[in-house]
Amino acid sequence: MGARLRGDDDGDLSENSEINVTPFIDVMLVLLIIFMIAAPLSTVDIPVELPVAVAEAPDRPSDPVFITITEELDLSVGETSTTHDRLFIDVGIATRQKRDTRIFIRADKSVPYGEFIRVMNILRADGFLKVGLVGLDENVADAPAPDPQSDP
Repeated sequence: MGARLRGDDDGDLSENSEINVTPFIDVMLVLLIIFMIAAPLSTVDIPVELPVAVAEAPDRPSDPVFITITEELDLSVGETSTTHDRLFIDVGIATRQKRDTRIFIRADKSVPYGEFIRVMNILRADGFLKVGLVGLDENVADAPAPDPQSDP
């Protein structure tokens, strides 16, 4: 807001109802420059190689429920082959609709991460929140595979 002096008002001040946007534009340009400089600095890609887990395995339940994702992205619950659309039904049957049952996911190491998360989202949407991941023990993974031709 400002005041203007007019020659015909006998020295009376009148209000100016126009908004001065120049300071607003100046502030916005300064903020734009700050964000243009700061945004690339906050997104840094750091390559990371994750270590092998050597923690003790928890006690295994007597009748575990396994979901298996094969290299060809086929799904199975236990020994029963299934699809993404039927996954929640087959898991419900295997767990007898007990939502607190721990479910173990076995996935081939070539399975894309997005496919794994898709299965996790289906389980979460159906209320299964206790999910365990199955992997090889470090000692077992490093051991050579037995030769099927050799005689024990």
